[in-house]
Amino acid sequence: MSTPALAYKIAVLVFLENAAGEHLLLLRAKAPNFGSWSPIGGKLETAFGESPFECAVRETQEETGHVITTSDLHLFSVIAEKAYEGQSHWLMFLFRCKQPIAALPPDISEGKFGFFSRTAIENIPLPETDRTALWPIYDRYRDGFVSLRADCSPDKPIHVVIEEIIAG
Repeated sequence: MSTPALAYKIAVLVFLENAAGEHLLLLRAKAPNFGSWSPIGGKLETAFGESPFECAVRETQEETGHVITTSDLHLFSVIAEKAYEGQSHWLMFLFRCKQPIAALPPDISEGKFGFFSRTAIENIPLPETDRTALWPIYDRYRDGFVSLRADCSPDKPIHVVIEEIIAG
């Protein structure tokens, strides 16, 4: 295993929908994924012992103003990404929010929001890992659970390995 020694970051992504089933995405104004649309999320406050569920609740409220509780969340995936963009390793917890968001949130310093049908998402700028791994994982496992690892090392095609699946 020749993975570079990089920092490990722990984060959550939260998949939010409106009542029409359109996905809320953020057009990123900052790295990572500058200029691309992605679900909301952020890094765990590990110094305070924040859990992935607590982080998802906090990030949802901070970024969108949408107030939820941990019972509004379904953890559908854990992904360990090695050498993402050659900068760091990521441990990502993916949540589907069961509580629809009522309206488009106002712009924030991280970017601006938009609602997109699942079909429209295929035609907007996305991070490559989102296009090749994240959205297919959402499509297939959003009501169940899957644990994966992905080698995102630069100069190689992304290689994804499924480690566990629980049917939904």
